[in-house]
Amino acid sequence: MLVAVLLLLAAIAVEVMSTALLPRAEGFTNPTWTAVVLGGYAVSIWLLALVVRTLPVSVAYAVWSGLGTALVAVIGYLFLGEQLGWVKALSLALIVVGVVGLNIAGAH
Repeated sequence: MLVAVLLLLAAIAVEVMSTALLPRAEGFTNPTWTAVVLGGYAVSIWLLALVVRTLPVSVAYAVWSGLGTALVAVIGYLFLGEQLGWVKALSLALIVVGVVGLNIAGAH
């Protein structure tokens, strides 16, 4: 179980990194950054596939997509010059609450 959780966190980190690098691929016209982004997405999905051998797919995917979405929004705000108003911040908090709720429900 611990290994699955660590693999899930690695999958999230790789997916978030790939998404944050997506603007550098310049609409997939920059071959080097395109390869980095697509390779990162492939590694992330592969890690997620390993995770669902142990964790329920509904919980694993919800955590992967929810935390990934929230982290990308935070990175967009901190490093990519995107705006973070109160509606966006509240929505991100709801994502985190939903992921926690799914984990609590999945534990029983």
